[in-house]
Amino acid sequence: MKNASYLLVDASSLPDVYGKVLQVKQLLANREASSTSEAVRMVGISRSVFYKYKDAVFPYNKKQSSQILTIQAVLLDRPGVLMALMAVFYDVGANILTINQNIPVDGRALISVSARTESMELPVENLLEKLRNVEGVLSIQSIRDE
Repeated sequence: MKNASYLLVDASSLPDVYGKVLQVKQLLANREASSTSEAVRMVGISRSVFYKYKDAVFPYNKKQSSQILTIQAVLLDRPGVLMALMAVFYDVGANILTINQNIPVDGRALISVSARTESMELPVENLLEKLRNVEGVLSIQSIRDE
């Protein structure tokens, strides 16, 4: 799409197929469907329809547009916990800007991570939930720069 032009259109004025394409993308991003075939069956469209529109239909959320998310986390001081946390950012398409880690005290490490979230295909709330579910994460607090 070299000469792409974009429109911001109220979803209620569009055919249902566009919303279903977004639902398929969400199912795949959240790993609620293991394949494109499964996801399109779940929402009731064909694979060809999904592939026709997948690169042209994107969700818009004013709060997430050009947003930076900063989190503070308390992690268990064990090998691989920080790496598992970073893998979640990678998996959802967030662009990590900074990582700061303090020296662990009493088996716990305090870290902060800042990441750009505008290219993610899922809401920030879903990312935070995925981060909280990483084994070895004791707590996550978020700060959003708008």
